Amino acid sequence: MEVRGDRVAFGGPGMAPKWSHSNKDGVGTAYSADSRLWYTLWRGTVTEVYFPTIDRPQLRDLELLFTDGTSFFHEEKRDLVARTERVGEHALAYRVRSEEPAGRYRLRKTILGDPHLPCLLSRVRLEVTPPGLDNRLRAFVLAAPHLNVGGWGNNASVQQLPGHTVLLAEKDGVALALGATLPFLRASVGYVGASDGWTDLNAHREMTWEFDRASDGNVALTGEVPVHDGVTEFTLGLAFGESAAAAVTTLLQSLGTPFDVHERRFRAQWRRTSRAEDDTPALASDQGALFRASRSILLAHEDKTYPGAFIASLSIPWGAFKGDEDPGGYHLVWVRDLFHAATGLLAAGEPEAALRALIYLASRQRLDGGFPQNFWIDGRPYWQGIQLDEVALPILLAGALHRTGALREFDPTPMVYAAARFLIEHGPVTQQDRWEELSGYSPSTLATCITALTCAAGFARRAGDADGATFIQDHADFLESHLEGWTTTTADPVVPGVSRHYVRIRPASVDDPTPDEGPDLGRVHLTNQPPGAPADFPASEIVDAGFLDLVRFGVRAPDDPLIVDSLRVVDQLLKVDTPAGPVWRRYNHDGYGTRDDGQAFSEWGVGRAWPLLTGERGHYELAAGRDPSAYLRAMEDFATSTGLLPEQVWDAEDHPALHLERGRMTESAVPLVWAHAEYVKLLRSATEGRVYDQLLEVVQRYQDPDRRPRRLEVWKFTRQVRTARVGDRIRVIADQPFVLRATRDHWATSTDVASMETRVGLHFVDLPALPAAGRAWEFTFRWPVADRWEGRDYSVTAVD
Repeated sequence: MEVRGDRVAFGGPGMAPKWSHSNKDGVGTAYSADSRLWYTLWRGTVTEVYFPTIDRPQLRDLELLFTDGTSFFHEEKRDLVARTERVGEHALAYRVRSEEPAGRYRLRKTILGDPHLPCLLSRVRLEVTPPGLDNRLRAFVLAAPHLNVGGWGNNASVQQLPGHTVLLAEKDGVALALGATLPFLRASVGYVGASDGWTDLNAHREMTWEFDRASDGNVALTGEVPVHDGVTEFTLGLAFGESAAAAVTTLLQSLGTPFDVHERRFRAQWRRTSRAEDDTPALASDQGALFRASRSILLAHEDKTYPGAFIASLSIPWGAFKGDEDPGGYHLVWVRDLFHAATGLLAAGEPEAALRALIYLASRQRLDGGFPQNFWIDGRPYWQGIQLDEVALPILLAGALHRTGALREFDPTPMVYAAARFLIEHGPVTQQDRWEELSGYSPSTLATCITALTCAAGFARRAGDADGATFIQDHADFLESHLEGWTTTTADPVVPGVSRHYVRIRPASVDDPTPDEGPDLGRVHLTNQPPGAPADFPASEIVDAGFLDLVRFGVRAPDDPLIVDSLRVVDQLLKVDTPAGPVWRRYNHDGYGTRDDGQAFSEWGVGRAWPLLTGERGHYELAAGRDPSAYLRAMEDFATSTGLLPEQVWDAEDHPALHLERGRMTESAVPLVWAHAEYVKLLRSATEGRVYDQLLEVVQRYQDPDRRPRRLEVWKFTRQVRTARVGDRIRVIADQPFVLRATRDHWATSTDVASMETRVGLHFVDLPALPAAGRAWEFTFRWPVADRWEGRDYSVTAVD
């Protein structure tokens, strides 16, 4: 194998690279772990392809171009009308039917991954419609490599082998090889926007350039395939490897097997996920189509080198407007999205996948018990924020697997203890809420933490650690007893008639050891706001439906008056009715979404409605004893024809020129794993008549008036509380052994109390409750390990 010649393309390094559209018509992979390749489709063409791991896109797009040499130039994704469908109920392979508007030719493709090799295969049938184009139609393959997650720095060449011409791209240890079962008539490489095949054909209606090499730039590969008058059939292969030789070998091996054999094996692999007894859930109005698609899509978002690593989406939101400066997209691990994927698969009857996810999380946990905000699948952090719910959710996943008897030989107790310690040490203020923007006291985050700590206490009891279980549960009780005080408002009502409701978040900094927890909630600064628009708002005016997690997990009853009133506010401010059904925006004044004029989100926009929130509302309605079927139907209707659920749907009037329809996908992530998991869990919940994520022990502890926990106030160096309610025990917590010297008579007398150690690695002293308002505990610390005094006094005063 060697470069065909020495003709070097001009115009390097080419125009600035961008990714592809995030509106996907299909995503897929072979079910076998041998095929380390994932692919996406849009308007009948291949868009991002991922290799060798699911977080590494290597291609912008792959499509066909057509010309008659004189009068027209057609690009497949722009000029043909395509319809995409799955080849079967389970397999993530696709058939594409594309029509040329004038009816002169049509295209039929079947697209799938080689069942055992990292090669994308497209079986192409090109039909020239009589009387056709009199042998004048010419067809070309165009590929845009973005190797190693970037469009810059790619190297392209035309490689010659005996009997084969292969188009090759290489960059930093990754190679891509493009070829077909019909030999290319012509082949060229060039720089995008200058000397590439698209530019050549668009300008000249024929391929006038044939370059052999284009180095260190944004490059494209072009090959002409022979066209017969009538029907032309061939298989196109796009193969990957860690070297040029590996990619070319994979390409030729894959093309050497008949396509129908590949398809038969591919479909047989995916049929393994089928279980006849549960493949058609009775409550699904679409005969189980979205359920089956969702299960396959969830499975397809798991990596094959790092089992259990589920990414958020095989897409880059608004990718056509993003380049190398934003390599992350949604092809990263968020613990939150992974939790939903794992529990969704558990609800769908895939306990092995859920266990793989838990073990993967345990392998990525930091020594302090926390997890990064998001990370590449090898564990390298991407963004640097801390979200307490993402530390709590692995505990809940461990609990779900325990309840279903699916833990096998894996013991998650060390992971659970470490995560519980992190929650106790770093809460109740989260640096970021579940929408990843604000720091403070979040009803959703607190609900998750209370539930996770209750679950962790159960693990401690089963490990024979009764004292540790009590310590962990006490902290959950402490959080629960402060919920309303931290996260509700009685300020001027934003909805007439509702005087008290939950807010999205009460702002506070994790770096402030003495945050204000009084009645004034303060102000929040919202990101992604249009230029010149207000960005600061009273926290009492910003709401979301995150408080529904209190019901979902069992911390509060669905008929709790505060929950009911808060829903009135949410429905007034955030609910959108669409032809598909009701859907909700995340929060008022959200700026993350497609702009009103249909332009892409870029630094600012307008937050649109999220179908997963329809699923969350369905869970609430079920908990309240009502029928959730309308919410299931809405989610089924939000899905695309190939069964993909979008992150956001258009919630304004139709915009036909920009293909924006009310209740249909925008340029946000499609599909979103979280949305598919929410649908599957709602279907399971509706079938069983109970909320799938709800914990009975949480319901019993916090909703049974006869079992109300003892009240507790917590002091620690990250939350140096100054007051406690009369009758509350006061718990002082530190991360190392200490002796607490305390007084209730302004140091006329004092008592030294040695701290107690817990198995979670924290140390504490309990001070008796103060009997009356105005009484106070004053205390200081001696640190035995360092043999020193703290050198400062602290106090906690009782209030009514």
